[in-house]
Amino acid sequence: MTEQPPGPEHPPHHGYTDEDAQREVVELEHRSATATRIFDLRRIIGGLFVLYGVIVTITGLTDSDAAIDKAQGVNINLWTGLGMLVLGLFFLAWLKLRPTVPPPADAPPEQKPAD
Repeated sequence: MTEQPPGPEHPPHHGYTDEDAQREVVELEHRSATATRIFDLRRIIGGLFVLYGVIVTITGLTDSDAAIDKAQGVNINLWTGLGMLVLGLFFLAWLKLRPTVPPPADAPPEQKPAD
């Protein structure tokens, strides 16, 4: 039986055991799950809407009477900022209530149904 040369991620047999390989797999799965949570679009969209909502709401609170008169008496910055805040908070609440669950590592890949 011929022995295959060690791959780039596995050093030659210098104390590298199956337990080390399992630990490495578990660590990679943990990193993958963390990356999935961090880069969830709901977090990014919600965070940006909250940030811009705060900025636009503050602008609306400090608008002059002349700026409000330009918008036919409606404080458009205030209402738009509050709407953006509500939408951003909705996305963040959705993320909190229904977090993303990464698929299990030992699950088979999905197959296309036959036509």
